[in-house]
Amino acid sequence: MVWDPFGTLAATLWITGSQWAGKSTVARILARRHGLTAYHYDYHDARGHEDRRIADRVRRGVRPEGPAPDAMWVDPSPEEMAATTLAGFPQRFSWALDDLRGLVSGRPLLAEGWGLRPELVAPIVRSTMQVVVMVPTEEFRRRQLATLDRAAAPPDGVRDPERARRNRVERDRLVAADAVRSAAALGIRVIEVDGSVPAEGLADLVADHFELRGV
Repeated sequence: MVWDPFGTLAATLWITGSQWAGKSTVARILARRHGLTAYHYDYHDARGHEDRRIADRVRRGVRPEGPAPDAMWVDPSPEEMAATTLAGFPQRFSWALDDLRGLVSGRPLLAEGWGLRPELVAPIVRSTMQVVVMVPTEEFRRRQLATLDRAAAPPDGVRDPERARRNRVERDRLVAADAVRSAAALGIRVIEVDGSVPAEGLADLVADHFELRGV
């Protein structure tokens, strides 16, 4: 049983899936439309949780600042990178739960982010209808990489920026595929984003899934 003192987690709506599928954009649209509180996992994971990440590294006797850039992005294979990322999600998810369980709202919370994995969320929710997985089609992923500077930019401080960029793209593809497999096993809906529907239309689709029309 996950500790949920205010019943916040059980009532939260979750958008998970892959990088570059429009999760954050859809969450912002739904928050404004329906008066929801949106929780952006990526922002908290990259900033608000850094002190926990450093403390955990110190406890384990590894570099407090984390792996060197080449050791993270250039030297391992994409498969190794994906495995490392997936192995780290449960702990990072526990930190996100700490953020969420301290919130109380008269309306549902809406949490979005690639680290909110289907298999981690499923034991918490009352119904799988509270969860949706958004992933880009391969064509849309390529379009995002071609048009979004932050999607195509290589990691900082690496000796081989192009290899690091390729590794990250392939890692993200593997992590997305894992999310789809997990969702299928749990009966969680997957929305493939191909760019043919604008963000407002995707928000309509997700709102219908969450039955937010009356909220």
